[in-house]
Amino acid sequence: MGLRILWENEDYWAVDKPAGQEVIPGRGPATSPCLREELARAAGRTVWVVHRLDRDTSGVLVLAKNADAHRSLSLDFENRRVEKEYLAAVRGPMNVPAGLFRDPLRAFGSGRMGVDPDGKPSETQFETLETWTTGALLRVRPRTGRRHQIRVHLHHGGHPVLGDRLYGPPPRPVGGAPRLLLHAARIALRSPAGESIAVECPLPADFRDALRIVGAGEISYLKNQS
Repeated sequence: MGLRILWENEDYWAVDKPAGQEVIPGRGPATSPCLREELARAAGRTVWVVHRLDRDTSGVLVLAKNADAHRSLSLDFENRRVEKEYLAAVRGPMNVPAGLFRDPLRAFGSGRMGVDPDGKPSETQFETLETWTTGALLRVRPRTGRRHQIRVHLHHGGHPVLGDRLYGPPPRPVGGAPRLLLHAARIALRSPAGESIAVECPLPADFRDALRIVGAGEISYLKNQS
């Protein structure tokens, strides 16, 4: 199986999604199999998508093996019982140790989301892990699950995600990074039977390489994770 399985039980797979791969078929012409199709073909069974990551975001993604598990986890997502943690490298530096974005979000067409007073309630918590001359590495915990939520909140707050081709001031990609520097690092949930599950996904090599390209090659976080 080409996909890297981080963890599985009788109900779920947790996989390491690479940047650049769609979770489900996109609107444009497919250049490679989406993650759901790749996993279904390799596993020889139906795969239920519970949540998604943007095409250019990497990291841990959970998929269900049966309808009951899909229903259970979907309800947990809806009721905010699933904890998600991302790493984001942003244009900076960041001058605060932590913060919370609570700007409501709505769709504006052409695949873009944006802040609007009449949008849906949205909350994104962040913690600054490290800064360098032109950027910062954040730990981000979205409390809601709106489309592009982290990217839009950080852009609206003046710190767009490096490598973003959709949000942030031109020229884009932001900071010239060769990929979107947003990574789903950890997810914590419960199985339908009540088992506590926490799965972590280390930074991939292309994320580390891109950090060095944008001038963050000497940050201690990379050294500590090696």
